[in-house]
Amino acid sequence: MSKETLSTSENPKIKMALEEKYKEQEKEEKLKRVDETNVDKVIDNLPEPSGWRLLVLPFTPKEKTKGGLIFSQESLDKARIATNCGYVLKIGPDAYKDKEKFPQGAWCEEKDWVIFARYAGSRLPIEGGEVRILNDDEVLGTVADPEFMLHYI
Repeated sequence: MSKETLSTSENPKIKMALEEKYKEQEKEEKLKRVDETNVDKVIDNLPEPSGWRLLVLPFTPKEKTKGGLIFSQESLDKARIATNCGYVLKIGPDAYKDKEKFPQGAWCEEKDWVIFARYAGSRLPIEGGEVRILNDDEVLGTVADPEFMLHYI
């Protein structure tokens, strides 16, 4: 073999750890900068809950701890399935209308974080996770911050 063949075919690619880290952070920042109109379009394309039902997006835990440990995809999937906190995306037209059943009024509104039973509702897979359709009486309570619930209970 000639020297030219060896030098061109055996050049190892050098990865710069710091450069890779910056690229990773840029990707994360781009994902955080989601346009509000795009979010509204995605929500509009989700199913409309009928009757007394609610459409809830289960809480997704962070992929990294504060210390920098990264959870495996399997652990994240298990946490998503086992979660019992969710964000109310849509409320059906008849939800909380029964005055006998709900004399105090609605238990939650759109854009509230709610707590529900682990296996409550119907699961609908979507890209990147799932949404659940719950009956209005399956909501157990509301929370201000689901992160707080994970760390202190």
